[in-house]
Amino acid sequence: MQLKNKNIVIVGLQSWDVEIGSNCKNIAVEFAKHNKVLYVNYALDIITKYKEKQDPRVQKRIRIARNQEKNLVQVENNIWNLYPKNVLYSINWIKNNTIFDWLNFRNNREFAADILAGVQTLGFNDFILFNDNDIFRSLYLKQILNPRLYMYYIRDYVVAVEYWKHHGMRLEPRIMKSADVVTANSTYLANYAAGHNKQSYYVGQGCDFSLFDNVEGKAIPSDIGGIKKPTIGYVGALNSIRLDKELLEKLAVQKPEWHFVYVGPEDHQFKQSSLHSCKNVHFLGNKDVAELPAYIQAFDVCINPQKVNEVTIGNYPRKIDEYLALGKPTVATKTDAMSIFSEYVYQAESGDEYIPLIQKALNESDTVIREKRKLFALGHTWEQSVSDIYEAMYKVDPKLFDEE
Repeated sequence: MQLKNKNIVIVGLQSWDVEIGSNCKNIAVEFAKHNKVLYVNYALDIITKYKEKQDPRVQKRIRIARNQEKNLVQVENNIWNLYPKNVLYSINWIKNNTIFDWLNFRNNREFAADILAGVQTLGFNDFILFNDNDIFRSLYLKQILNPRLYMYYIRDYVVAVEYWKHHGMRLEPRIMKSADVVTANSTYLANYAAGHNKQSYYVGQGCDFSLFDNVEGKAIPSDIGGIKKPTIGYVGALNSIRLDKELLEKLAVQKPEWHFVYVGPEDHQFKQSSLHSCKNVHFLGNKDVAELPAYIQAFDVCINPQKVNEVTIGNYPRKIDEYLALGKPTVATKTDAMSIFSEYVYQAESGDEYIPLIQKALNESDTVIREKRKLFALGHTWEQSVSDIYEAMYKVDPKLFDEE
């Protein structure tokens, strides 16, 4: 399904100048193929303004707040990026619900004022509001901005994270109830949303596979080329909240003949872990996104050793699609969100299953299953995911599509 000639305003947790991959930016680009999009960055808050004042992105926002730079710029065809001028109160430390809500409403009004100014400049008289998981700053935007349709998009169970937990637990259900429609990138999150809004739909996850073209003909990166085989690899942030560090330590000790390769930034816990003393463990550090397919291609087996907790259980693991797009045998922790990969990924229900499943993956010689993995993963495009988002819109407002 396709939506055309509409105005779409996007708010969310990630700004356009974010340094990591962003679902929201990918969705915005897809929206903009046939619609006009205003992509709104997060607003600067007082604590960030002073504590992170050396960050170039914060410095830019300070200049914009002082009217020293334009706050509305066109970044791509049909996409305009808005930097809010208003600086918001830093309020998440406030535990009293009444005080928090009063200040949060004030923040929402300031945020909305910037959005309205951008909307008026662009002539977006009638628009769809798409909220990417922003619970606090965007809680009251529907009633203040009065959009034609308001969609809440949930891609992470953020309320399980400490920062969001106190107020998020009570406010995310509220924001979902107020939405005209809720969409989710995992079946787990769609079921969670449906408990608060009957118009909740699973819309899958997209992945940009353009970097994976012709990887087989590219040279193996030099820092992995000298590592002995077999290589068991992981690409992504090494975050102790999400990854089972103890499992990885156990695997390294029990299988010294296997070489474990980790490509990505480490948090403090990983930097201090005993993995750094294991001769068969190799930390290659953070890499440019364009380099990652070549590292995945060099792995014999890919892994996603998640912890199973509130933070991870509902997350769609996009890296699985990236592994499968290259046909790689993959071993991952079984979660609700992993259910759609059941035919293509070896899924471990406990840490004890990792070694036999990795061994099974190493012994694999079936080229047919590798091609099936590729075809399955390559079907998870942003075009398809956004088409599913449009289907959800159609179910609550079919006239949107009659007016094209």
